[in-house]
Amino acid sequence: MHGIKLKDVMYFLVEEYGWEYMGTHVDIRCFQNNQTIKSSLKFLREHQWARDQVEALYLKLKKD
Repeated sequence: MHGIKLKDVMYFLVEEYGWEYMGTHVDIRCFQNNQTIKSSLKFLREHQWARDQVEALYLKLKKD
């Protein structure tokens, strides 16, 4: 995912699919309870496993 910022990925996912969809595909609380881009970015930057899942979801959705 060279050249694509995590912030841009998050904005795309939220605008196109919404928090509920993301929360069902990536099981992290910031997608289910505290639904803000800021809190999600902070969590994703601290936890590589979660970031990997979000990036995989983004790539899958962009491919389809």
